[in-house]
Amino acid sequence: MDDALFIHRFHFAFTVTYHYLFPQLTMGLAPLIVIFKTLALRTKNPAYDEAARFWTRIFGINFLAGVVTGIPMEFQFGTNWARFSQLTGGVIAGPLAMEGVFSFFLESAFLGMFLFGEKRLSRMGHWWAAFLVFAGSWLSGFFIVAADAWMQHPIAYSRLPDGSFQVTSLWGVLANPWAWIQYAHTMSGAVVTGAFAMAAVGAFYLLNGRHADHARIFIRCGVTAGLIAAAFQIFPSGDIHGRYLARHQPVTTAAMEGLFHSRAGAPVVIMGQPDVERQRIDNPIVVNDALSLLIYGTTRAEVAGLDRFPKQDWPTNIPLLYFSYHVMAGLGTLFVALMLAAGALLWRGSLFRTRWILWCLMLACPFPYIANTAGWLTAEIGRQPWLVYGLVRTADGFSANVSAGNGLFTLLGYMSLYALLSLFVLFLLYRLIERGPAVPESTPATVSGGIA
Repeated sequence: MDDALFIHRFHFAFTVTYHYLFPQLTMGLAPLIVIFKTLALRTKNPAYDEAARFWTRIFGINFLAGVVTGIPMEFQFGTNWARFSQLTGGVIAGPLAMEGVFSFFLESAFLGMFLFGEKRLSRMGHWWAAFLVFAGSWLSGFFIVAADAWMQHPIAYSRLPDGSFQVTSLWGVLANPWAWIQYAHTMSGAVVTGAFAMAAVGAFYLLNGRHADHARIFIRCGVTAGLIAAAFQIFPSGDIHGRYLARHQPVTTAAMEGLFHSRAGAPVVIMGQPDVERQRIDNPIVVNDALSLLIYGTTRAEVAGLDRFPKQDWPTNIPLLYFSYHVMAGLGTLFVALMLAAGALLWRGSLFRTRWILWCLMLACPFPYIANTAGWLTAEIGRQPWLVYGLVRTADGFSANVSAGNGLFTLLGYMSLYALLSLFVLFLLYRLIERGPAVPESTPATVSGGIA
């Protein structure tokens, strides 16, 4: 049974992690496309229209891949996690249904209008199509986060005689404070991904001496949005999320920080390796008193360590949780530093000809994906051993009648299909980026030392 539980957990972790590679880019690009359309209306510069059209094509490819990879997760609730669906369907089914009915169809319908209706719609009508694509994608993200937030911090429910949960107030579920805090952090993380991807493509074009007019637009927008979103990730969204987590899931906070023993003036561990058996951090680099200050606002406050909680309530994989959190936090700090450097050069007017920063922007493109994945690992592993925190344990939610062999067989099948899908998506993106914006350059691409 334990083997089957591990396979089912790994199966869902794989499918949801792979799926989220696509929505984080579409949700991140959506507001930037609206910005391009707004600038096109205000300035009458066709380059902004072409920039919006170019990134909407990339949006469309990722949207399609997100739909294809999102549908199997819905089926997994019934196949791999039937007991969980039976117990919690009365609560989480509402937000998930609203995501499909109100947001997915809104996003997909107006995406079609935006892609194919430019010649049929007025300029203002086309702007509204872009805005409604943005609204649909961000509404979709909210309903998904609201369902997950209820699992992290369950409220507005009652328990029926058969043990299942029923919602007592749909508004209570949607107004869950955890949902709004998590939503702000998630969406700013998506904007970081979209901004870094946009800046990376612009840097690629400048380094290759192509599409210079559009490349400058991409970099200017990407660096500006990336700096704002990366800073917002740390403060206030990350700070508020961390404080709320420490209040409602203190055992998770202790495991994330590798704090095995309660102490006043608790430090923040910058680097080190957790040794769960000996309950210590090996080779630590710490900032003394910083954790107490961040959580409680004073350096002398006591922070609860893992020793305050029964071992059966500890997160089931403390090393993975610890490293996921530190990867997320470390990359988030790096993003702010990189975008600050790029922003300073942009303000001085030398960014577009400074090759080392262009290389950094181009090569940094994969890292927001890693940071967002690490962030979700932190949230979901941190909730363990609970599916619904404090109410339903993970071991009580999986489909016990589905054997480990059956689960492994379908997992290998998904891995094979997703490998082919990855090649297909990468091929389409390569063709689109290689072709570039369709509008001819008004001036030749010039970059000091550029590679022709």
